[in-house]
Amino acid sequence: MHVPDGFINAPVSVATGAVAAAAVAVSLRGARRELGGDGLGGERTAPLAGLVAAFIFAVQMLNFPVAAGTSGHLLGGALAAILVGPCTGVLCVSVVLLMQGVLFADGGLTALGVNITDMAVTTTVVAYLLFRGLVKVLPRKRRSITVASFVSALVSVPAAALVFTFLYALGGTADVSTGKVLTAMVGVHVLIGIGEAVITALTVGAVIAVRPDLVYGARGLSQPLELKVTPVAAPAAPGAPRPEPVAAPVAASEAAPATEAEPKAPAPRSTKRVWLAGVAAALVCAGGISYYASASPDGLEKVAQDQGLDKQEKDHAAKDSPLADYSVKDITDARLSGGLAGVIGVGATLAVGTGVFVVVRRRRDAADAARADDRTPEQV
Repeated sequence: MHVPDGFINAPVSVATGAVAAAAVAVSLRGARRELGGDGLGGERTAPLAGLVAAFIFAVQMLNFPVAAGTSGHLLGGALAAILVGPCTGVLCVSVVLLMQGVLFADGGLTALGVNITDMAVTTTVVAYLLFRGLVKVLPRKRRSITVASFVSALVSVPAAALVFTFLYALGGTADVSTGKVLTAMVGVHVLIGIGEAVITALTVGAVIAVRPDLVYGARGLSQPLELKVTPVAAPAAPGAPRPEPVAAPVAASEAAPATEAEPKAPAPRSTKRVWLAGVAAALVCAGGISYYASASPDGLEKVAQDQGLDKQEKDHAAKDSPLADYSVKDITDARLSGGLAGVIGVGATLAVGTGVFVVVRRRRDAADAARADDRTPEQV
């Protein structure tokens, strides 16, 4: 659903650019909370946020057929929101769209605001709101997280199609009625949403099966057990006085501070294996499986061809990029060229995404330290 340059006029493109910038700014603040922890495992989420962005980039290269002459691909908003949180999810998809537009000439640069508003903000917000609503009414089980993931991802894709149609109604450059665009876009993206839902549910289900503590949407799914001890004593005879408790003498050498009897908090589990497995999966998808992806145009491209929207498309500013169209320039072997481009894309997205989230996390830690320094001795 990457919108190219020329589909939406300049005023609406500028307006959506402002909306996208505001959404990213709000998400940066929200991501500090999601990655900061507050006892919810944020210290384990931070290293994985960049990986989620790289994984979404890789899976977006795997176009799957949905109808005659039409294909679809993962948008990723629902997946990112459920795995790492809605604000962090917006940033993940935004990083992916930026890398695709700058390096691979996929999605117009003047339409970057349109794409972030549509593919990052809309899908993430719609999916996560629906996901949270479903989790509240479904049984508190791991299976419910997977079911809620499926439904929320399914709905998020046609929701993005609706938003594109709304933006087209405001600033579309083609002489095509909004009704035709709406019917075509929603119809094909309902089918694409099924593929989105399957990929999202399978991925979330796989992570929950291995490390449920790493899934943001599953936090608080199970409450810790409380040990209740009820003292049992022999019943006293009726009318007999209750015996006074007698403290047993304890030698000084046997006495121990109360703090030593307190259980120690368990050390956080390492995310290294999950991170390595995720990177390997992304590299396999982008570097190998992508060669077998459907070559048919995706939903928006097909609608543009059928309805005549593509007549207004403008050349991409990065069309001569060495990685344009997900192939490495001057490498004639299609499999090698596409696979190498995919590997480069995964690496670049992983590096940029991780860098963004490391900065966000460090700013959160710095803010926490500053607040701690401002406390008085009586508050400590």
